[in-house]
Amino acid sequence: MTTHALRNRLLHGLLAASVLIQGCGGGGGGNSTSTATGTTSTSGTNTVVAAASNVQPISVNSGLGGTVNLAFTSITLCAPGSNNCQTVDNILIDTGSSGLRVMASALPASLSLPQQKDAFGNPLVECAHFVDGYTWGPVKQADLRIAGERANSLAVQVIGDSTFPLVPRRCAATGPSKNSASTLRANGILGLAIFPQDCGDACATSGSPGIYYICPATGCQTAAVPLAQQLQNPVTLFASNNNGVIVELPSAPGGVAASLAGSLVFGIGTQANNGLGGATVIGVDADTANFTTVYNGATFSASFIDSGSNALFFPDAGTPVCTDPAVAGFFCPSVTKNLTATIQGRNGKLAAVGFGLANASEMVRNNPGFAVFGNLGAPQLALGSGSFDWGLPFFYGRNVYVAITGANTPAGTGPYVAF
Repeated sequence: MTTHALRNRLLHGLLAASVLIQGCGGGGGGNSTSTATGTTSTSGTNTVVAAASNVQPISVNSGLGGTVNLAFTSITLCAPGSNNCQTVDNILIDTGSSGLRVMASALPASLSLPQQKDAFGNPLVECAHFVDGYTWGPVKQADLRIAGERANSLAVQVIGDSTFPLVPRRCAATGPSKNSASTLRANGILGLAIFPQDCGDACATSGSPGIYYICPATGCQTAAVPLAQQLQNPVTLFASNNNGVIVELPSAPGGVAASLAGSLVFGIGTQANNGLGGATVIGVDADTANFTTVYNGATFSASFIDSGSNALFFPDAGTPVCTDPAVAGFFCPSVTKNLTATIQGRNGKLAAVGFGLANASEMVRNNPGFAVFGNLGAPQLALGSGSFDWGLPFFYGRNVYVAITGANTPAGTGPYVAF
């Protein structure tokens, strides 16, 4: 097992512009066959796979709070070993984190999920750290049903559970609370990153990351938690199709759309509908999921692909930032830019990626109520100058593969991303 910090980068763009963003787009491309040098271009349109037992419908829509460039789906949670179940919609698809998190407000009282406890009977509670805030809530067990797949006795964070109303000071200091559907703008998060657990060895050996807590009657305190009790990437618990996922979304005509329908496909190379085809495999760091992006003469070694980010986030000193309060913090070039960057995998593979960058303020005015904007970008501030965040606009018109660390696939052992 590798050691990694909790990789929750959710909702970068909402940090800058709240729910007032309603604009623009560009859309990416599909896959092309790799050349002998390992370099591939990315242009074209993508075909979303047909319905099957390993395929879950997803949709880019305005969610619960007027969001943009975020993909949602529905899940079914059951009390372990029973048919006492509840379907929950507006669950965010997030390839930047691992584990399932669900709002307590979305679960009926009749769905009684058992509390997870440590060896001494103390309740286990989690503080998940995101770029724009935190979620606090107990770790409970549930059976997850999604498409034709099952993950039984899955550890789930129940956000905002009234049983644990007092948030430890250390947790609250990590940022604004996302403990309600109105602040998270979703009913939960389905984390499908490369990591088998949401924290891994860092939390198994020490409570110092400040992520897991035990909460006896005397009060909550940080604690080390074994891997088996941490939130798991649900895919790892499937009986089959358990080595990774594919996020498939079409391009938006003209780069903008009110919504987009796509698919979340489970497994990589495990059956006829989830093969890699001509996708370029980009090796990523097992501890961080990072690769390198070269853009505008600069090298960004802490780059990543993240469906939970609602724009492309990268430094570009030559592009002005919007002053319009509705989109403050996003890029507002005077004309739409057609740009190119090169993604470099830890395995030496290269991919040249073309993308557009448009004026966010004009997009807001011209496309009210839209949720899909393929040319939306903003400076990368929260994670530092070494990062290039390929958010959901990167996914438009592509099949994006995420292979789980240690899992066997036709392209070798994960982790990697591919497109």
